[in-house]
Amino acid sequence: MLGNVLKGSNKAREAKTVVSHGAIHTERRLHQMMLEDRDYERNNSGSGLGEPEPQRPDVNVVNWYDKDCSVVTIRCKDRPKLLFDTICTLTDLEYVVFHGHVDAEGPKAYQEYCIRHVDGSPVKSEAERQRVIQCTEAAIERRVSEGLKLELCTTDRVGLLSDVTRIFRENSLQVTRAEVATRGGKAVNTFYVRDASGYPVDSKIIESIRKEIGQTILKVKSNPQDSDQSAQESPT
Repeated sequence: MLGNVLKGSNKAREAKTVVSHGAIHTERRLHQMMLEDRDYERNNSGSGLGEPEPQRPDVNVVNWYDKDCSVVTIRCKDRPKLLFDTICTLTDLEYVVFHGHVDAEGPKAYQEYCIRHVDGSPVKSEAERQRVIQCTEAAIERRVSEGLKLELCTTDRVGLLSDVTRIFRENSLQVTRAEVATRGGKAVNTFYVRDASGYPVDSKIIESIRKEIGQTILKVKSNPQDSDQSAQESPT
């Protein structure tokens, strides 16, 4: 459409337009990959082991029929990059945020977004509403530091993040949080992983993954369960 407006004539030297898909922010790409992997369904199912559930974000979606839009409200613990995570997820779900209000008071954060689907419609069904809630909750909880901490350091390349998360998935590991960065051509990534069924991560699985990725590339940094066990075994 822009080409037709700018063209002005049928001569060879006419205006041309190209839509450029630039490089995607690494952390946003991670959100997209986790969304494609439907991690929000696993997060919503719980551990199934009778363990107490951590406090979940309070996410609600209602329709304002007089304004022909939907309103997403989020109440949760405040933290860095919370706004980034929620906006990226709503955008990747193909909603347009045309109005928003964000407030942080003490440790709590409140966010309110007026959204419409890219086709201009509000949320159309209960199933769609539940999907928005689940995906938003998952986006908020991905940065929670739960599980075994693994650090990957290697030369950066196209597809590295995709390959690593695929290996985790094939070994029944769920990524609960990830921090990704590139420094001087090196990918320095930290992953927090746990067993998809909620059980402690098997050390044999971790060693198998390290052999596949590279033992000098992927290192185990810490395991919260080991720390808890050491505290219980230490004399009082």
